Amino acid sequence: MSTSAVSQLQSEELKVRITRFREVDAEIVRQVRRVIVGQEEVLEQIMIGLFVGGHCLITGLPGTAKTLLVRTLAQTLGLMFKRIQFTPDLMPSDITGTDIIEEDSTTGHRTWTFVRGPIFANILLADEINRTPPKTQSALLEAMQELACTVRGNNYKLPAPFFVLATQNPIELEGTYPLPEAQLDRFLFNTVLDYLTSQEEMKVIDLTTTTHIAQADAVTNAGEILEFQQLVRMVPIGESVAQYAVDLVRVTRPRDESAPDFVQKYVNYGASVRAAQFLVLAGKARALMKGRYHVSYEDIRALYTPILRHRILLNFHAESDRLRQDDILQQLLDWKPAPRE
Repeated sequence: MSTSAVSQLQSEELKVRITRFREVDAEIVRQVRRVIVGQEEVLEQIMIGLFVGGHCLITGLPGTAKTLLVRTLAQTLGLMFKRIQFTPDLMPSDITGTDIIEEDSTTGHRTWTFVRGPIFANILLADEINRTPPKTQSALLEAMQELACTVRGNNYKLPAPFFVLATQNPIELEGTYPLPEAQLDRFLFNTVLDYLTSQEEMKVIDLTTTTHIAQADAVTNAGEILEFQQLVRMVPIGESVAQYAVDLVRVTRPRDESAPDFVQKYVNYGASVRAAQFLVLAGKARALMKGRYHVSYEDIRALYTPILRHRILLNFHAESDRLRQDDILQQLLDWKPAPRE
């Protein structure tokens, strides 16, 4: 832990900012809970994504409130929200926008005018992103990485902050197009929504089958979220914890000398350097959300699977043994336990 980082976090101004961060975090959860039942881990991961400026891929079965969760979160954050329903006939210009020719009725002079597409928002819900061809999916690549889009050679900056929250259905294969590996790697999390418990489903029934309409109120704004993103990056991380995060990423690569036998047997390609970057950044946000001023081994281990499950590519041996990415990642966590604090 560097001395400068410690002194920064001890300043009075930063203490005020950290207090405000935790107040907003708690209030966001409270507001979302007025509409959404359960899914604590999913909500935590999406909020971490917002606090570090990362994009999230939300994988869930039909009826698990994927769209409702994103819409509610946008209302709570006080951000501009837009939704794109991805379909097989969607074109890239339907996302980014396009230039049109406008004619001045008095002079007859014609000019090109750029009509902005739905990508110009703070939170973009890409609903069922795997239902559109790769050509249209790639229209998001530049926006997700560069926070800008290019149309007819002109570069347009997107509003800040900018988040893509994409949903996909894991069981519907007909008429779908798997996301390219390059695009998958740009998502911070691959968050999985599972079925609710019996008690939670009863709460959903109570919330949605009466005349009462649940609403979430805005608790923050775009400027404050940008400040929180800078605050998260100031959280110190010990060298041993950062090294542990790097080691956990490197052992997913079958050609790395540190990779165990089962990785060499079942994995074709491991995670990129971006996985280690996201693991440390997300760990910093989780530490602040948990009331700590430093990243722990537990933060790294808790975020390991959702950050890496879409970054490792398994081979036919894993398919024949009915192993998923989550199974391999859990084996790695068991194989490489955290050092003692």
